[in-house]
Order: sequence, then C-alpha cells, then structure tokens
Amino acid sequence: MNEVQKRLKEILSYETVKRIFDALDEGIIIVDRDYNIIFYNRTLTRFEGLESNNVIGKKLLEVFPSLTPEESTIYQVIETGRPIFNRYQQYLNYKGREIRTLNTTIPIIENGRVLGALEISRDVSEVYALSQKVLELQQKLIGKKPRSINVGLKYSFDSIVGGSRKIREIVELLKKVAGTTSSVLIYGETGTGKELFAQSIHSGSPRKNRPFIAQNCAALPETLLEALLFGTTKGSFTGAEDKPGLFEQADGGTLLLDEINCMGLSLQSKLLRVLQEGVVRRIGATFDIPVDVRIIATTNEKPSELLQSGRLRSDLFYRLSVIYVEIPPLRERPEDIEELVSFFIKKYNTKFGKDVKGVDQQVLSIFREYSWPGNVRELEHVIEGVMNYVDGGYISVRDLKYLSFGGFKNYIEKKPDPAIDVKSRVDEYEKDLILDVLRSTGGNITRAAEKLGIKRQSLQYRLKKYGITKELYRS
Repeated sequence: MNEVQKRLKEILSYETVKRIFDALDEGIIIVDRDYNIIFYNRTLTRFEGLESNNVIGKKLLEVFPSLTPEESTIYQVIETGRPIFNRYQQYLNYKGREIRTLNTTIPIIENGRVLGALEISRDVSEVYALSQKVLELQQKLIGKKPRSINVGLKYSFDSIVGGSRKIREIVELLKKVAGTTSSVLIYGETGTGKELFAQSIHSGSPRKNRPFIAQNCAALPETLLEALLFGTTKGSFTGAEDKPGLFEQADGGTLLLDEINCMGLSLQSKLLRVLQEGVVRRIGATFDIPVDVRIIATTNEKPSELLQSGRLRSDLFYRLSVIYVEIPPLRERPEDIEELVSFFIKKYNTKFGKDVKGVDQQVLSIFREYSWPGNVRELEHVIEGVMNYVDGGYISVRDLKYLSFGGFKNYIEKKPDPAIDVKSRVDEYEKDLILDVLRSTGGNITRAAEKLGIKRQSLQYRLKKYGITKELYRS
C-alpha cells in the first residue's frame, strides 16, 4: 500500500463515507455475502420510506418480501460476481409500498472472493407514473376518434422554410417517399428540424388521417420504454395492467422514434422483429398482434459512428434506412438564413403583437458568417429573444448586444471593414437579375420564382427588400 492509499484509508472513515453517501441523489445499499443489509443511505430512506435503523442487520428479502432471489439484482451479482448496469426493478417493501428503481449493482470482491454487493438506485417512480399518464391520455384520445387523430401533428411540407438546393432536393425526395410504406431514417444535428421533416412525410402520405405518434427514446429507461412501445399484460410484473403500447395505438399510421441512437441493443432486437414480421407482442403475453405501422427514426449522431461503436445494430440500421436522409446543418446552407429570419420575424410579430420589418444588412452579414451550432432552433431563439424588446423597424447590431451566446458575441463585436462593399454589390446584382427575369415573364411572379429556382414566398421577400414595384419591371 503506497502513501496515497494509506492517507486515503485514514481519511475515509465509516462516518466520512456515510456522510458522502447520504449527500448523494442516488440510493446506496450494501449487502454482505449472507444477504444481510450492512449499509442503507438517507436517499433510500426518502424514496423507499424505510429508516436505516429498521433495515440494517436484516436480511434483504425480509425487508423486500416481494422480491425473489431470481428477481433480485443483488442476489444475482453476489452469486455470479458480475456487475449489472441500469436494470429496472419493481418491488414492494415490507410496508407494502411499491418501488420502481433503475439499479446498477457492483460486486465487492477481495482476493478473488465475493464479499457482498453495492447497489446504486435511481428512483424512477415519478417518471414511470408520468409515462403511464401520457399513455392513458393517448389511449383516451385515440379511443374517442379511432384512426383519425394525429397526436402532436402540426407540420407539413409547406412548413419547411428554405430555398437552398440541398433543402429542395430533400423535400422533393420525401414528397415521393411519403406515398410509400418504407421505413425512413433521418440524420441531422440537434436543432436542424428532424421532426418537422418526419411529420411532413406523414402529412403528405395516405396515412395522414391515421395516428401520428412520436416517442423520444432518450426520455425513459429502457424497461419503461419497452412497456410503452409494446404494451403490457395484467400480471406481467407488479402493478401491470392490460394496456396497448404505442405500436398498437399507431396502427394504420406512423410511429416516430426520435433519438433511436439512445435505444438499448436488447430493445433494438425487439424493434427489428416488429419491422420484419409486422407483429407486436405485449410484455407477458403469449400471442402476437398484427400491426400496420410506418416507422420513421431520427438520430443526432452519424449512423456510421453508431455502427462502428456497436451502439446501433447493423441489421436494424438496414431495416430502418430503406430511405436515408441527412438534414444539412444551417452553416452549410447560409442562403436559407434570410428566408428563415423573415419567417421567424413574421411568426413573432403575430405572437407578440409587434411590427418588426426585418434585420438590417449588417445583422444579416453576421448571421451568414456565424456557425450556428444550435442550427435553425438557435436562429429562432435569437430572433425570439431580440423581438422581446424591439418594437418596430429593422433589427440592428446594437439590438443583439443583450444576447449572451458566447461565440455569437464575437461576431456582434467584430467591426466591419468599410473598404469592402461586396455585399452591396451582390445585392445590386441580385436586384438586376430579378428585374430581368420578371420582365421576361411579363411580371408573372410564380413563373419568375420558378426560373430563379426559389419559392414564390422568397421572391416576394426580395421584391419588398429591394423596393421592386410593378412599375420597375413592367416599364
């Protein structure tokens, strides 16, 4: 034992360790080789309702009589000497109170002999109750209007703002894909609008009047997510009732699995079976239920990296990515920024009752140069933030100084070089080009927009921006 270890042993007395464990948000229980409880921290007292002095010294199954050796993670770890990570458990304490926890259990080993186990527990009772409430509400809604309700649906292809080549290509592809039943995998950085594209596929499909249900795979522990997706049967675990899962609720419609990269490998294999066979089996059931559900999955991590690290099953990837789409980050399509800014200003003018006209050219230049790590969502938050205190006119650089966006402030504080007037020359060229095209179409704005390769809405924005009136292009 070196000096550091000796010193650590002197410092970490039982009372010190107890104070540390009592201060944690997670519950800590330590059991010896004979399954006697020898440590029980204050956090466990809080969410299990048992005082440590009534627990310490007693046998594990005496305190938790609803558990069996086969069900207990502590028993399994002491018997095998192997740790168990993030295992969901549901049990009753000796007072009859139901407990739901997510446990990590580690064997205590010395000289090759298992002396006991330490278990770290996170109380997920409230999360479970909330997820069940959401499930019940969805069931009630779908029960009232079978096959015709879209839970949370609010976007269509018309909601997608951006005339850049990349966005136009994606929209055109997904419009064609919408009419089929193939699975779709969408990759994009956080804030790029993956759910907007997913909802647009459903809205443009023959399933548009059937359910659209979205579930974030990172929001729940895996066991709870499994129960939510596949449903449960009465008696499959303590407190379980006969409840359809999201697959059954989405029958005939679309199920969006957001952040599929956060789904565990075990659950991925069960999802693969649904995709391959078109049937779902509730937890505890002995029979399959046929379902007709289109799966759209999204991920904010590159699939190639997920496959390489083993966090995404290759067979599931090939099943999900029959159609694969990458949503480009905002920094790769700066030509869309102007249109997005106009869209968000219009949105918050309506919401806040204001009359902001737009942003000045210096602000637009800053926006085009900024890298937007938060993508379109960050741009919207910037516009929303500024419009809280700007009443009208055009947003200027001085209006941005109240924003605290770290790297974004560096762009705000940067002084423009007056000798460089590239932007004004580009604007002048764009104005002349628009005038020429409008004259060639006889002033038909729809045909002019098509020839320019932009949306009619985008062209109208530019007409207003450059002060182009009918007199100019009909002369």
